[in-house]
Amino acid sequence: MARKKARRKSSSSSRKSSSRKSSSRKSSSRKSSSSRSTKKRGKRKSSRKYGSKASESVERAMHKRKHGTLRSGRGGKGGKVKSRKQAIAIGLSEAREKGAKVPAKRS
Repeated sequence: MARKKARRKSSSSSRKSSSRKSSSRKSSSRKSSSSRSTKKRGKRKSSRKYGSKASESVERAMHKRKHGTLRSGRGGKGGKVKSRKQAIAIGLSEAREKGAKVPAKRS
């Protein structure tokens, strides 16, 4: 039994030395990456793109679409809206008309 214990100890010590080598390699790579991260990046102040009124109008448009009462076109005289994206677009355009906080329409 004494022999087995001695073997185990020697094998564990060899494992430790191999792990030390790999850790020293990792630390050198960490140093180079940390020097990259020290460069200051311009922080942008994040603010909401859409206001709460805009989300309410989109919710209302989605609800109408689900019930089949949302219609496209001027004065709602066009066809029924079936597309989810189209319903969101209608909700946002209505919010813009009311003056809610919504980004400008892309061309």
